[in-house]
Amino acid sequence: MRNYIILNGISSLTISGLLIQSLSPISKPRIRTQIEEIDGRDGDIITPLGYGAYDKEISIGLYGNFDIDEVIKYFDSKGTIIFSNEPDKYYNYEIIEQIDFERLIRFRTANVKIHVQPFKYSAEDNQKVFNITDETSIQIRNVGNIYSRPVLTITGTGTIDLYLNDIQLFAINMGSYTSITIDTNNMNAYNGSILLNRLVTGSYDNFKLNVGNNTISWSGTITQIEIDNYSRWI
Repeated sequence: MRNYIILNGISSLTISGLLIQSLSPISKPRIRTQIEEIDGRDGDIITPLGYGAYDKEISIGLYGNFDIDEVIKYFDSKGTIIFSNEPDKYYNYEIIEQIDFERLIRFRTANVKIHVQPFKYSAEDNQKVFNITDETSIQIRNVGNIYSRPVLTITGTGTIDLYLNDIQLFAINMGSYTSITIDTNNMNAYNGSILLNRLVTGSYDNFKLNVGNNTISWSGTITQIEIDNYSRWI
């Protein structure tokens, strides 16, 4: 089968005359570190600072009745990308570096550097919806290989205390809103385009779903919990 990529839901196979000639190999993102040398001490001290974003380079080509304007428009984008050598995962990406389209037209080939964030997510099922009746807890399983920072949409009323694995991390005042979304990665709470950080207090940084089973529990009235990005991989 031909190589392909999917940018924001649009497959390269649908772009007239565009070939994905080669894909970047699957690799682990680098760990950013701070290295400190201390006089009088052998060796050094390495402090990990988290995983870094990196570039995946692909080779593209043209054939037949290509439309270069359509190709340029296709790559003038950012968002989510799926590579055909990892069809069940997606990355968040931007194309930062210039693409030599003149070379592409002249020699029918060029390289494209795609700047991806370090984590990847399930392209098949990464959302769970729990309709709550009498429950005061739910189980969510992170099937990835590293902790995840999910997006939670809480539907309910009044004041809600939210716990993860028996540790309270959020106090939510629903106020006049029927639902509030908590983005633990970007550390924001909102309803649609309205920021509601004033209604949510707690520790965004510590709300991490471990690999495997996790328990989310609460006190107060919740009728539905929607969880996005609950699994992720490096």
